[in-house]
Amino acid sequence: MSSQFSNPSQQPVRDLCILRLSALGDVCNLVPSVRALQKAYPDIRITWVIGSAEYSLLKGLEGVEFLVYNKKTGLKGMRVLRQKLMAARKGKPFDVLLHMQAALRASVLSRFIPAQRRLGFDKARAKDFQSWFVNEQIAAHPHQHVGEGFLDFVRHLGVEPGELQWNIPLSDTDIEEAAKWQPEQQEYLLLSPCSSNRARNWRNWSNEGYAALIDYANDKYGLMTVMTGGNTPLELQTFAEINQRVKTPVVNAVGQTSLKTLLGLIKDARLVVAPDSGPIHMAVAMQTPPLGLYATSNPDRTGPWLGREYVANRYPEAVRKFLGKEVEEVGWGQRVRDPAALDLITLDEVKERLDRIMTDNPKLGNNE
Repeated sequence: MSSQFSNPSQQPVRDLCILRLSALGDVCNLVPSVRALQKAYPDIRITWVIGSAEYSLLKGLEGVEFLVYNKKTGLKGMRVLRQKLMAARKGKPFDVLLHMQAALRASVLSRFIPAQRRLGFDKARAKDFQSWFVNEQIAAHPHQHVGEGFLDFVRHLGVEPGELQWNIPLSDTDIEEAAKWQPEQQEYLLLSPCSSNRARNWRNWSNEGYAALIDYANDKYGLMTVMTGGNTPLELQTFAEINQRVKTPVVNAVGQTSLKTLLGLIKDARLVVAPDSGPIHMAVAMQTPPLGLYATSNPDRTGPWLGREYVANRYPEAVRKFLGKEVEEVGWGQRVRDPAALDLITLDEVKERLDRIMTDNPKLGNNE
């Protein structure tokens, strides 16, 4: 059954609002849903309520009107957002709201968005009481990649998605800024070694491993490394420690690029190396091979949508060692809450994934 509340309408949707504030990887995974809707309904009007950092990544996405909400503004910001919507739309509600973020803050915000239909996740994925805030739910599909879950919203509206497409725009300025960091006349891998720092959510591999991989990539393939990231103390310290260990010079772009510049660097890289974090999904969006490092989260759920064969995946072993179970016995979103799980990823395994990428020389997906 497609919906717990009512059957999906087969009438074309002309005026739609998406609510998805974060995070960088998730908004990248949502773009193919936008493209599928635009292909099915060329005249569709799409408004996307989004976070500020995520907007800076997707800014310029054609056919989409963005409305930025800063979570620090709380209820006051929600009221301001509603006032803007009501004024711009002269009080007219959206045909449908796609409530694509199962978090309590987002659900409260959803009530400030006028819409006739409110579509949310199925029961299993409707976390933080999301089902209280919607009147339709997508079909339940257990053990599904996050991106496929977003496409289920499209299917609920009567559209069968075709080949995945992103086409996230880059301006001439973005491309010029990216070029400033690119090694001249030399291929490079892009390394983003740190994921977002959350309590008891360990994802980052060892600095020793990263340094050894940098030297291996240069010695065997002549690849330079461009290292990127934010300007947090952890990321700055990570670069410093890796840089002390390598024999190969590293281009240091940590804390010095915009997200659009990072996207430009990813587009021209031979591959991207990163843990479970936004740059892995940005790589897929730009058709660049993703060498993801996964041990505490399941790459079949949150890994790269395409190119998953290049992931160094030690999640099954981590579940077995630290939870005493098999993957099939734990919840689909179960994380391993032990930093020692990252030690299961070996340098030899990561080198082998790098070798496969260099041999296959893949170009992911379709951005035509």
